[in-house]
Amino acid sequence: MSLDGTRRGSAGRATPRQPKSCIAHEEEETMPCEDNGTYKSLVISFATVLRRSRPRATSQLGLQSVLAAVLACGVTAATAEAPKPGGVLTYMIPADGGPSLDGHRETTYAVVHATAPFYSVLIRVNPDNPSSTTDFRCDLCTEMPNPTDNGLTYTFKIRKGVKFHDGSPLTAQDVAASWNKIVHPTPGVASARENNFVMVDTITAPDDETVVFKLKFATLTFLPALADPYGYIYSKKILDRDMHWYEKNIMGSGPFKLVELQIGQSIKGERNPDYYHASQPYLDGFVAIFAPKQSVRTDAIRADRAALEFRSLPPSARDQLVKELGDKITVQESDWNCGNVVTPNHQKKPFDDVRVRKALFLAIDQWKGAQALSKIAIIKTVGSIVFPGSPLAATKEELQQMIGYWPDIEKSRAEARRLLKEAGQENLAFEILNRNVDQPYKIVGTWLVDEWSKIGLKATQKVLPTGPWLESMRSGDFTVALEANCQNVVNPIADVGRWLPHEVQRENYGYFSDPEMIDIYNRMLKETDTTKARMLMRQFDTRINQQAHQLAVTYWYRVVPMRSYVKGWKISPSHYLNQDLANIWLDK
Repeated sequence: MSLDGTRRGSAGRATPRQPKSCIAHEEEETMPCEDNGTYKSLVISFATVLRRSRPRATSQLGLQSVLAAVLACGVTAATAEAPKPGGVLTYMIPADGGPSLDGHRETTYAVVHATAPFYSVLIRVNPDNPSSTTDFRCDLCTEMPNPTDNGLTYTFKIRKGVKFHDGSPLTAQDVAASWNKIVHPTPGVASARENNFVMVDTITAPDDETVVFKLKFATLTFLPALADPYGYIYSKKILDRDMHWYEKNIMGSGPFKLVELQIGQSIKGERNPDYYHASQPYLDGFVAIFAPKQSVRTDAIRADRAALEFRSLPPSARDQLVKELGDKITVQESDWNCGNVVTPNHQKKPFDDVRVRKALFLAIDQWKGAQALSKIAIIKTVGSIVFPGSPLAATKEELQQMIGYWPDIEKSRAEARRLLKEAGQENLAFEILNRNVDQPYKIVGTWLVDEWSKIGLKATQKVLPTGPWLESMRSGDFTVALEANCQNVVNPIADVGRWLPHEVQRENYGYFSDPEMIDIYNRMLKETDTTKARMLMRQFDTRINQQAHQLAVTYWYRVVPMRSYVKGWKISPSHYLNQDLANIWLDK
């Protein structure tokens, strides 16, 4: 632990290196680049680069050349500017609302983008270094603890004087109650991340300033899992009265206080004058507008009715905004710990037949698909269950041995047709449940329907708003679904817990049973040697693939164009992180 309370470093976990840093020099046409890693964080006005380039750079070809040059190395044009207090940030949320307001229950960005500004968490990733997998900072605690008892006990001291927005004091009792709701939910209470904390034995508050987590076994996955942006701290008094209250209500201790919520339309917050981080938040308030259509969101940014959306826009929208608005637009980009997943419902015939499921996956040309889709969608990389680039991820050679990733697509589709004929399902017609979000759900869904048609399958899309889409999966009312596996801090062993059978992972909607998967995962969770952990991860990945339980299709790529007056926010490999808005200020 460093003197500033930061915990750094641990083996066996993916550690993405920091963003590359480049600056466009006024006298030079080249862009010197200090290569600090694989992540690209572009925090530069592309139009500034265009203006400093030769006149022909303003042509479409020139624009593409400059964009390519910038994207090739990544850019961080950082200046030590003093934050300016005041102003109201307006931003877009690319959804029509979430199923509920409870961060413990939900997994969608539609919830965290709308509600994170109202809540505190115990620990978080450093908001000035959100791409890190090891740089954790206290939010409600006073310092990051060193584990004791051979890694089995973590003791957190809680800040004094923190108040909920209703004026009541926040103590360690509230922290323990909130985390027990997440880790040990009572019957009838849904917790989306319960499975991330199977290592936790007890969570107690021996006094109002101390919270103690006792683990069943030491594991490297615990601390990054604890830095969960959905780990909102709720009032114990309210939870004791009604565990479901937070599904329809908001009351936290975060940087902003709720002003108004119009379900599916907008949410407004105002500065919390009692916030415990000195001088923050800088904004007077914010307005978040729900808008599932990309054209609506892009038009709002173009007309300056909104400054940005935090999730992502496709490269085409980025290029158009840069071309039209010049240096009024700044762009940040990053690889993304997020990707789509094809999930057959094993309880619905004929998808209880592994041959049919394999045929679905063998029909898909991921390699050409990712290349083509990357031009129109927020998609870039082919990968399996582990974030590409992680030490635990499958290599390209390993991927190409797996169902759904064969390099010879004609051979793959021939095998798919053979399996369908053997199963008596050559003319299978089915419906794929999809989310009413353009990027990239509807685009990927349309692509999949076309891929399946190439082996004679007749698929149609059923597109629903976010809430009904999730409820259909939770109730099992679908045959095949297009969903997504998106995580926050890159923490591969915890992240792949999402793929475990429904009996132990409520957010897995394949509705299958697989004791072998569970056994492999439990052994991997306790492993602290990276080499051994990778061997177990390959076994786990292979088991999912051989049984065709689910298929990862294309990892996403974050592209966040924003009005250049927005300062203080940094992109990360997760659209869940860094969303409480406390660091943001407006330079206008």
